[in-house]
Order: sequence, then structure tokens, then C-alpha cells
Amino acid sequence: MVNNTQTQTIDYAHLQDMVASSDTGGRNLAGPAKKLIVAVAILWSLFQLYYTSPLPFWLQEVIRSWGLDFNVVIDDTKARSVHLAFALFLAYLSFPAFAGSPKHRIPLPDWIFACLGAFLAAYYIFFYEGLVTRFGAPNTQDIIVGCFGILILLEACRRSLGLPLVIIAGIFLLYNYFGQFLPTDWIISHRSGSFSQIINQQWITTEGVFGVALGVSTKYVFLFVLFGALLDKAGAGNYFIKVAFAYLGHFSGGPAKAAVVSSALTGLVSGSSIANVVTTGTFTIPMMKRVGFTQEKAGAIEVASSVNGQIMPPVMGAAAFLMIEYVNMPYSQLITHAFLPALISYIALVYIVHLEAQKMGLKGLERTDPPSPFLLSLIKILANFLIICAVYFGLEFGLGWLKTAIPDFAFLIVLALLAIVYLALIRRVATFPDLEPDNPNTQIIKLPSAKPTVNAGLHFLLPVVVLMWCLMIERMSPGLSAFWGTVALTAILLTQRPLLSFFRGEKGCKIPLFKQGFQELLNGLEAGAMNMIGIGIATATAGIIVGVVSLTGFGVQLSGIIEMLSMGNILLMLILVAIFSLILGMGLPTTANYIVVSSLMALVIVEVGRQNGLIVPLIAVHLFVFYFGIMADVTPPVGLASFAAAAISGGSPIKTGIEAFFYSLRTAILPFLFIFNTDLLLIDVDWIKGTVVFITATIGILAFTAATMGYFFTRNRPWETLVLIIAAFMLFNPGFFMEKISPSERHILPVQLTQEIEKIAVGDKFKVKVSGLNPYGKEVIFYAELKVPEGNTGDDRIKALGLTLLDTGEMIDINNQSSNKIIIDNVEIDSPAADTGLNWDQVLLDVVLPQKALPKEITMIPALFLISFIAWNQRRRKQLLTLKKS
Repeated sequence: MVNNTQTQTIDYAHLQDMVASSDTGGRNLAGPAKKLIVAVAILWSLFQLYYTSPLPFWLQEVIRSWGLDFNVVIDDTKARSVHLAFALFLAYLSFPAFAGSPKHRIPLPDWIFACLGAFLAAYYIFFYEGLVTRFGAPNTQDIIVGCFGILILLEACRRSLGLPLVIIAGIFLLYNYFGQFLPTDWIISHRSGSFSQIINQQWITTEGVFGVALGVSTKYVFLFVLFGALLDKAGAGNYFIKVAFAYLGHFSGGPAKAAVVSSALTGLVSGSSIANVVTTGTFTIPMMKRVGFTQEKAGAIEVASSVNGQIMPPVMGAAAFLMIEYVNMPYSQLITHAFLPALISYIALVYIVHLEAQKMGLKGLERTDPPSPFLLSLIKILANFLIICAVYFGLEFGLGWLKTAIPDFAFLIVLALLAIVYLALIRRVATFPDLEPDNPNTQIIKLPSAKPTVNAGLHFLLPVVVLMWCLMIERMSPGLSAFWGTVALTAILLTQRPLLSFFRGEKGCKIPLFKQGFQELLNGLEAGAMNMIGIGIATATAGIIVGVVSLTGFGVQLSGIIEMLSMGNILLMLILVAIFSLILGMGLPTTANYIVVSSLMALVIVEVGRQNGLIVPLIAVHLFVFYFGIMADVTPPVGLASFAAAAISGGSPIKTGIEAFFYSLRTAILPFLFIFNTDLLLIDVDWIKGTVVFITATIGILAFTAATMGYFFTRNRPWETLVLIIAAFMLFNPGFFMEKISPSERHILPVQLTQEIEKIAVGDKFKVKVSGLNPYGKEVIFYAELKVPEGNTGDDRIKALGLTLLDTGEMIDINNQSSNKIIIDNVEIDSPAADTGLNWDQVLLDVVLPQKALPKEITMIPALFLISFIAWNQRRRKQLLTLKKS
């Protein structure tokens, strides 16, 4: 089936306007005003590089060695002030106040607001000594500055992000003040909220606007956004797209599959869903239409794959860096937990595209390279994998030896080795022609050849490898890792063109080529800063909401409301949280959505889960919120990514958004699954079990996708769809059925705990159910999970947990049995017991110990059999239909 519709001519100017109005401002300036904005943006990028780099500490050591006494190291709070000052200044100069405001000049009020906003944001720096002296007791000047600062910030948020976040922040501020006047028996009443207290919390301290969210934007997010902008200016975006098309374009519906993979790769380059759609979509959407996809389906596939780029490690968008602060987890560990669901999600999206193509009978584009034998291709893949493993282990042991043997010269040697690798890659790249930027308006007959396409940009992988090495192996902070990746990328930008010309034997002066690279570097520094305006404003504004929650204890009150609405059912509560995220997604960008929902809902999910016997790791809850937060750019009717895709495809924006929303929801099943089965997040899982989890979960998501698409090898019958859903559930959560057959836990009376814990292996987990008062004085019943510590006797192990138990001698009814009442008489500070929320005077109601049981993985065998049976049945039916037609 071929689409004979004439290809639509793409209006690049209109698309760039869409990206600019959303990400970098809607003004189209020239002259001194434009030069000022560019200069300020570049200065912002240079400041962030300086702040994140080791340079301030090296300079400080030099200054001290000279006997001088002044500080060049910028502390985190001052850096946040500078960060917001830059964001507010550029926001007012770049974003017009209204749709009808002038776009080719900057009105005088905007100049005033820009300068005032920058001053108010930097107030902490100008009046540092006074603020430190009167900490917690703001004077009249502080209050006035805070009032104007909040108003200026909210107006900047309205211009750059729209009204929804402003309205939500305004409602929380009003609640903060007026909530104290509500009747005391109202569930949302509080007693914190004098005017000076609110302003002090929001603007003077680091508990509101200048809180954790803005700190993460300052410390981590900027460098990763800058890294992506520089990578794009170097030409990596076009390279990723071409590689994906070279390898996947010839398959059934190939351009759509290439769109999914290239969007995942471009997620390294662009932190913006809309920019991702425009970058990859201008090429992929016309190709999808050419092979037969409808306008809406082509746009929706691009939107779904571009938005999902935010969940793909190692970058994962701005929200991931907030997550490491909220969860208190190293970024390398977060990547480990997030990798498997993200990979499965993209596999499912590729499979959705495949099934759509099969249902419509679509073909791929004509390939250039002859097909390789399957065995030869497999050998090449294995050989490349073994080479990468050998290089990795060689580097890890070699660098480890260098650091031990010659620590003073290890850094210089590593730089020399990187330079040699870079020169070797550039020399190989020079033997292949440069990749030309594609014009999707021209008819493409054949796909690019794989070998020259891959080799034409091998050097682009070097800074990504440096970034990943620093993150995962050296365990550096995300900001410092991004800094070294950016340094490597800067060297590539400045030298790639002169070196390519040199290795190709081209004659002539290389200085113009170096100048071209320097200009691309400046463009990248500008683009990185301009892309950060919205994120900086969003994190600062969302900090208002976090500050209100912190000051009023609204999270605890909301916990009661959600518990009441969900009736204590964890699944119903998760559905409510998902719906809440989707509603917010209609107006908030992903970062703001995540901050709001996580600050309100994350601990609620954990607490309600504990009360119902489900111990949910905090990382699983935050990833759950994050996954639904990325729907912000998809959710109709506001999803801007859908409007950008529709502008390219010529389809209806609303229909495109609905289709994209439908595609994205197929992978949104994953957050519900890893809440109930944390194996998907590789929590406490070794590599063997991790491999099994990956294989079975992938098969499960493919079966679930086939069920919801109504097509496997041919169209499903109703009973086949039902069987596929059941089989998928058995693969995703094998313990659900196996617990009914062979329980892995047993219940004992609390009075038996000391005796029975002695028999359990060290490191095994057990749960205790207790009743008592929470930190806010409310009576609660919840479960706590503990690890069995080392100890010769049961008493030793109880003591190692930090617990002192007391038998009161009273009799109480536990699980329909009469038993002694056991209470917690003491909990040591910072002990394992204290970390789980156990406290004095809580009563033990139940103890749940592990016991030997059949492996839950046995459930996977009948599930795989059911899927295989459906596959065999459908293939047989398809062959019979083919024979009848022939």
C-alpha cells in the first residue's frame, strides 16, 4: 500500500516560530537588542560552566598560595540567585507580554521588568551580610523585595509557560495565607501563614523559590541542556537520524520505526519535546506519509517517540535531576533503575509501529545495501559487543592502575589518550563523505548506505562516552560529568572541520574552518542558555508550591483526602494520582508537573502503601509520577508537541494529540507494574535475574501491545486478546499467582519474634505491622520492612535493629488469636528500625517472615506457552487465509 498523496511543503519558518515561542521566546529581534540578548545568553552559559567546573577550587588554591584573601568559589545559594537573575532578564527580553505585543522590538516596560527582575533575584548577593545577620526575621525592605520578586516571577512564568502554573502557584499562595482562617475542624486548615512568614519562606530563605528545584536547575540541568545544544550544533542530531534510517528504513513501516529510534537518540541532544519533534519530524513525518501512514498517525508516532525521549537514560530531561535530590540517590543508581522500563517502553513503541504497518499492509523504503545473511549479522553484533567489553575492562583496570601508580600525572595521560582516540576517529571519519542535511520536500528513492553513514559521525560518540564514563564508572556528580562531556564537545566543535580538511588532503588555510567551529560553539552556548529560560522559570515558580506544602503541612492533609477517596486501595490511589498528573499535564511542562505532583503525592503513595502492607520504594513512586508527567506535551487539547507535529504532517492537531496519547498510554502500563513488581527497576536484582526480567518483561509488553492493538500475526479474536492480557500479567507480576499456590511469607505472633528471627538468614527481609501515632499525632496502622542483621541470638538481632521490645503482660486479639501485647519500648536514633518509621510506644500487631517457596518465575512458563499458542494459532490462520485468496 502506497500513499499517493502529494507531499506537503513544510514551512520551516513557522516551525521555528513554534519552537521559539515555546522554548526560547517569540521575539524576532535585530540590532543592538539582539546582540545584547546573545551576549547575556553566552555569559550565562560561561557562568554555569565556571560554577560547575573544578576551576574555582583550583583558582582558590592559587590565590591562597599567593597570600591573598578573597573568595572565587560561588556557594550554591548565590549561584541560584545568579541563575534566576539571568532567567528573568532573558525571559522579559525574549517573551512578549501578549500575542499582539511587538515582536521586532522590546518595549520600555519590558526593559524595566527585566532589570528589576534581575536585581530582585540577585538580592541575596547584594545584601548577603544583612540577610545572614537577621536570618528568620525579615525587615520591611526584605518583605517589599519578596513581594515584588514573586510578582515579577509569576509574570515571567505567564509569558514563558502560560497561565496554568501561575494559577496553581497563586492558589497555593492564597491558601498559605487564608488557610489559617478556616475552621479548625476543616481537613485543610492550618496555623502557619502570617504575611511576613510567607514572604520570608518564599523569597528570603531556600525553602521556596530558591529551593531544591531551582538548585537542581542551577547545578545539573543547565549543563546537560548545554551539552545537548552543543551536540546538536556539532551535527549529531542529523547523524542520529541518518543512522536510524540506514538500519531500519527498509523494514515494514520502516520510516516510523526509524522515527522512534532517532527520537530516542535525539533525546541526548534535545531536552525539549517540541524541539525534538521539529528536529526529527521534519524528516521522519514526510517519510512515514510516503510509505502509507495517515497524516495523524505519522504525527502521533513522532510525538509519542519524541516525548518518550525524556525517560531515556542517561539524560532523562530536567526532572531526573530533581529526582536524585528528592530521593537522595546517586545519579548512576537512578539511571540503573530507570533504564529497563525506558528500554521496554521504546521496544513497545517500535512494536506498535510494526503492528500498525502490518494492519495497513505497509512496506519500507528501498534499501541501498544488499541484505546480509542472518548468521553473519549476528556474528558481527557479537564481535562488536566483545570488542566493547574488552575496551571497557581494559580502560577500567588501566585507569585504576594509573590512579594508583602515578596519581599526579593520571589526568594528563587520560587527556592524551582521549586526544589520540579523537584523532584516530577523525582520520577514519575523513575517509567517508560528510552527511548532507536532508530536505524532506524532495523525493527520496533509496535509503542511505549503512557503513558510510555510521562512519561519518563516529567522533560524535566520544563526548557521550566521556559523559557516561564520568557518571557510571568514575561516579562523578551529574554536573561535573556534564562539564567534562562539554569540554570534550567544545574541543570537537573547534577542531573537527580543520582536522577533517587536513586528513582529506584539502589545501588552503584552515583558519576559516576554525572560525566556523568557534561560531558554532558560540551558537551552542547561546542556544543552551535560551533553552534554559523556561526550565529556570518553571523550577523557581514550582518552588512556591513546594514552599507552601513545607510551611503548611498540606501534604499530610492531602494524604488524608487521597486515602479517603481511594478507600485505602493502593491501585485506586495510583489511578487517581495518574489522572491528577494528566490533568496538570494539560497546562504544565514536564518539569513543573513533576515537582508539583511529587511534592504532593509521592509520600502519600508510600504511606498509603505501608498502611496496606505494600512497601513501595520511593524511587518507584517518583518514577511513576515522572512517567505520567511526560504526558504534558501530549495531552490534548493543549499538548504543544502535537501541534508541532500536525504543522509538519498537515493533519489535525487534536486528532494527532489523541492518537499520540493513545500510543503513549500503551507504555504507561509500566509505572503501575513496577510499583507492584520492583524487579523491573532492578532493585536488589543480580545480573542473571536482571536478564531474565528484561527478556520476560519485554515479551510481556509485546503481548500486552498485541492485545490492545487487536493484532498479533493477524487480527485478534476476542478470546485471543483476553489470553494475551492474562499472559502478559503473568510475566509482569509472576508473584501474584504463585503466592496463591506457594506463599513466600508466613505470619507469626509478635511474642514469637525474638525466637523466630534467630532462624532467618542474615539479609532476608521481614515485615512488622504496628499501630501508634504518626509524627503529627494521628493514630495510624502501617507495615515496616526490615532486613535481618547479623547476631548470634534473636535478642542480639533485635538489638542490632535498634529496637527494645516490651511484653506488657496484657492480652490482645491478633489474627483471631489471643496473645501478649508487645510494644516498642525504645528505638535508637539513626538505627535501621528508626529509618522505617518505627517509634516508641507503638504496638506490634503482626509479624510477616519469609519462608521457602516455589520460585515465582515458574509462573512464566505457562504464560510463555499461552503466548506461543496464540502465535501458532494466528500464523496457521493467516496461512489458511493466504491459501484461500490464492
